Amino acid sequence: MAGNERIAVIGAGFIGRAWAVVFARAGFEVTITDIDATSLAAARRRIETTLTDLEQAGLIEDPQRALDRIAGEADLAKAVAGAGYVQECGPENVEIKSRLFAELEELTGADTILASSTSGITASTFNRLMRDPSRALVAHPVNPPSVIPLVEVAPSPETTETVVARTMALMERVGQKPILVRREIEGFVLNRLQGALLNEALRLLRDGVASAADIDRAVSDGLGRRWAFMGPLQTIDLNAPGGAGDYADRYGPIYRRVDEARDAQPWTEEVIARLVEQLRDADPADTHDARCDWRDRRLMALTAHLQTATKRH
Repeated sequence: MAGNERIAVIGAGFIGRAWAVVFARAGFEVTITDIDATSLAAARRRIETTLTDLEQAGLIEDPQRALDRIAGEADLAKAVAGAGYVQECGPENVEIKSRLFAELEELTGADTILASSTSGITASTFNRLMRDPSRALVAHPVNPPSVIPLVEVAPSPETTETVVARTMALMERVGQKPILVRREIEGFVLNRLQGALLNEALRLLRDGVASAADIDRAVSDGLGRRWAFMGPLQTIDLNAPGGAGDYADRYGPIYRRVDEARDAQPWTEEVIARLVEQLRDADPADTHDARCDWRDRRLMALTAHLQTATKRH
């Protein structure tokens, strides 16, 4: 980000707070804003907890210095004034995002990049009220981005190559791992992959093949062990003596039969109710915040391990 070290983060929820940590620990001055005064007021305390946990995991050396770089501001115009990059973390609502990006266009300089954290809405869908959509794009993180580095950079056809390149460079600079989504597609890459797994998981639950807990274990104690450091395509390349082509010869027919046998989408009220019942029997609703903290600390420990393992490798 040439010349401008200020970042504005819009939204003080899970994603917005984590983005603030990402940018602040990399040395940027960050202003975080939210229309909900309660969320904004609580953000600093939650961010401080995250930074402390990161220090204990060995992932940051000076949490207080990073915290000092983060300021809260209730007024949107003041929050984005002078920012070189804006990370929007609002609701997954096209109309809200469209109005917000049109407003951000008026409140920011012509060189300010306007990025959305949306999980699946394409940039050309929410940039339609902008006079000049060339500086708007998607920078979709994985929750929480303060620990999980992947960012999907997904431009619209109107986004300039310069804006894409600057965004990719910024993500690298702050320690994230950006991938470029080369054409617009709803859900991008990550959530299309995750969606395929979720659809099958819900079918298995619906059809009584396994419990919610055992389906989760199939991933956490099985597939996820490999996926922590390599993707599914590299996985199959290593899972047959002759590589991916050999794997396709051996197992392709099974996957084709399974895929052809899949029926209609499983996101029905009945299936979701069964899922929620099983999840709440295992973990009551009032433990949600504590379990989010547990997840983040486990991810921090895994990240620290993977960083050490990568350096040794």
